Amino acid sequence: MSNYPVEALLRPPVEYYAAGTYAACAAIALAAPEAFMLVPGVSYFAGAALLTRGGVRYLQGRRIRRYQKGLRRLPWYVLPSRKIPQSQHRQFAGMGFRWDERHAQRLADLERHEHRKYRDQTKLISWLRQFEVRHEQSRWLSLLVKALRWDSRLNPVRPEPPGGGVPAIHAVGLLEGEQPIYQPIADRNAHTLVLGTTRVGKTRFAEVQITQDIHRGDVVIVFDPKGDPDLFRRMYIEAKRAGRLDQFYFFHLGYPELSARYNPVGNYTRVTEVSSRIAGQLPGEGQSQAFREFVWRYVNNIAKALTALGRKPTYELILYYGEDIEPLVVDYLTHYLERTNHRNGAWRETIEHYISGYEEKEDGFRRGKMADRSDRALALYKYFRDFEITDPVAHSLLKTFEYERGYLDKLVGSLLPLMEKLCTGKTAELLSPDYLDTTDPRPIYDWDHVIREGGIVYVGLDALADPEVASAVGASMFADLTSTSARIYKSSQQRAVSIHADEFNEIIGDEFIPLLNKAGGAGYQVTAYTQTWSDILARVKDKAKAGQVTGNFGSVYMLRVRELETAEMLTKQLKQVEINQLTTISATTDSSIPGNETHFVSRTEQRVTSQRVDLIHPQDLIQLAKGHCFALLGGGIPHKIRLPWPDPADLEGVPENVAKIAAQMHDSYTTSDNWYSFVPSWNTSSPAPAEARG
Repeated sequence: MSNYPVEALLRPPVEYYAAGTYAACAAIALAAPEAFMLVPGVSYFAGAALLTRGGVRYLQGRRIRRYQKGLRRLPWYVLPSRKIPQSQHRQFAGMGFRWDERHAQRLADLERHEHRKYRDQTKLISWLRQFEVRHEQSRWLSLLVKALRWDSRLNPVRPEPPGGGVPAIHAVGLLEGEQPIYQPIADRNAHTLVLGTTRVGKTRFAEVQITQDIHRGDVVIVFDPKGDPDLFRRMYIEAKRAGRLDQFYFFHLGYPELSARYNPVGNYTRVTEVSSRIAGQLPGEGQSQAFREFVWRYVNNIAKALTALGRKPTYELILYYGEDIEPLVVDYLTHYLERTNHRNGAWRETIEHYISGYEEKEDGFRRGKMADRSDRALALYKYFRDFEITDPVAHSLLKTFEYERGYLDKLVGSLLPLMEKLCTGKTAELLSPDYLDTTDPRPIYDWDHVIREGGIVYVGLDALADPEVASAVGASMFADLTSTSARIYKSSQQRAVSIHADEFNEIIGDEFIPLLNKAGGAGYQVTAYTQTWSDILARVKDKAKAGQVTGNFGSVYMLRVRELETAEMLTKQLKQVEINQLTTISATTDSSIPGNETHFVSRTEQRVTSQRVDLIHPQDLIQLAKGHCFALLGGGIPHKIRLPWPDPADLEGVPENVAKIAAQMHDSYTTSDNWYSFVPSWNTSSPAPAEARG
């Protein structure tokens, strides 16, 4: 059939009639060879030949019948964890086939009016489904309703799988058979984008990908803003199965008493990264740009001084000195004088002399904008000015110290609300860990340590409870990962770092772009999951920047989407193809010649024409079944894939404490359906549990 211009797959399986005829003739040839005037010896050969030919025709008819049956129903694809393929060179994606013009042709044929019976449910099935709804609460018919809903092959009217959508989009490729689809590991450094609306399988697909990364031995870092309990349990169980439970870290802002601790600004290559990570969370459009730049300079001065004092910057320290920089000025200036032993220690007497002079309240420093400063701070300020000490850190601190307090508070007004959110309650213990507290059993991790030991990190950001803090912490972690990649890139010891960012539109920022376009050389392979193109655009608030983000993904998986623009992100990357169309033309011509016995002439003909159509239509992406996707892999080659659905039985047998956390996460589980309602409050300012750890 493939040799004909039109495949003609949507028709009755007439091959069955031929098969039946061949079988009947074979039976006659064997039972009564004289009917065909055959001798017994020849009849056996004739019967075998007829049966063989009948078998071929039967298989051809069965192929047509199975194709037509699959247009209405596809089996639910569940893959237990132990059966997920493991490879050091390829990443398993699912079962499917390479999409080409044959499949576009078959979908176009199916959409013709005369072929509706092959894609719509029969009237009997529709009536039975309505019968179930009408008698669902009936006591007398409950057994019948239950029998109709029995999901078994023995039930000829069993309900449809829970996938929804149009199964024919995948079934058009089953004639040639589906096969495992793999993404080359080498392509993952170009990063992967997974798009799909709510509840169509993005996170479940992430479970399958993360399972492979854990068993391959990669460093695995998973960002989960919404708190999916099954994803957390999956990571724990697979880490245990892979013998890597001692490398597993659990970080969750919603469970500070059980979580590992992490300092988002404590690990850096250059001290300026501290201010960049914090100021990067503030608005930078229009007049806010000037305030953002001042905040950057202000935090940078604090970070430089803390580093010089040998103290790790933390959110709590930045908040403390952000509200009042005077104690830091006193500490650093005193430290500098003691370290350099200025004037052989005579500076102490001079400072005390300055302080005693302030008791008369007549010094010029006491008037005006510095009237509320302490005696010691003013004395140190005067000493550095009088002796013209040119230390760069001290100079920066003193220039900031010169601002009047009320005016300085206005300049940094957008910083303090953000820092308050990051330093309130038990969350402060996670983000500003006390490195000297040996009584706290919760581990402190940083990305250098995680990557060096081959760790597995689950990062729960609890975006439902506080999306602002979740966004700030996530962005800081991305910035820290980018900084870490720079150090890894310069070293000779590199290993694969698989980063999975679920609902990444909630944590994306300016820090995410360099992570995509520069960190691939350090072994980073990012897989980002989100719902629509608009999610990215709404987050970065700039179409060019949003295009820059999506342009850094070399592979794309697109599940069912609801936004036409999102669907066109994939379809517009593919060329158009030619499909054939069979047109039937009928005509009659009357005869106007008197006495002619021919009154009219009729003719009927079929013409095969061609037209150019999109290889994949955007509507096909909107009508995909749950757990199905189109993918651009291996340099933009389109594939149609059934994504494997993890087996819930794999999640059984977790320890009680892990199950308890997962149950609490389930109670507070949310999706990012209301992403558009998230407006960070500071934007309005203008001027692992111990057992899991191992």
